[in-house]
Amino acid sequence: MTRVRAMKWAGCVLGTLFLTGPVASSQIIKPDAQGFITVPADAVKFAEGTMSQLVLAGDPTKSGLYVIRIRFAPGQTSKPHFHDQDRLVTVIKGTWWVALGPESDKYDMSKTTPMKAGSFVKHPAGGHHYDGAKEEEAVVQIIGMGPVKTTQLGTGPQG
Repeated sequence: MTRVRAMKWAGCVLGTLFLTGPVASSQIIKPDAQGFITVPADAVKFAEGTMSQLVLAGDPTKSGLYVIRIRFAPGQTSKPHFHDQDRLVTVIKGTWWVALGPESDKYDMSKTTPMKAGSFVKHPAGGHHYDGAKEEEAVVQIIGMGPVKTTQLGTGPQG
């Protein structure tokens, strides 16, 4: 039996209420007995047509380093918000659209900047922003220190 098969996948809701819709799928990967985590690319599965989150390491609700991947379905975005901790974001797939800074308190997807696969964005603690996918799905990987708190700002998309 492979390590990936030996890992147990469990559902986990991690406070992503700032998104336009519910997170239909949220999973957490558990380390093996020695603490190693291996996740081959073909083992990363997101639910189709929904926002999905996969916790690869750590836990954003607890103290310490965490790594998560989020799949934004086409047309799915966050509302304006900020976090109390820095978050480092790498675009893994598709184009992720971002609005950054104080002008992002009011939601307007026409004022976002496209970030293609391979792009990097740092959300500094307290940095106002919103982001998401337009015509195609986008997958991002976020690294940060927990616990992280999200604070809503202004108005958001109609959900």
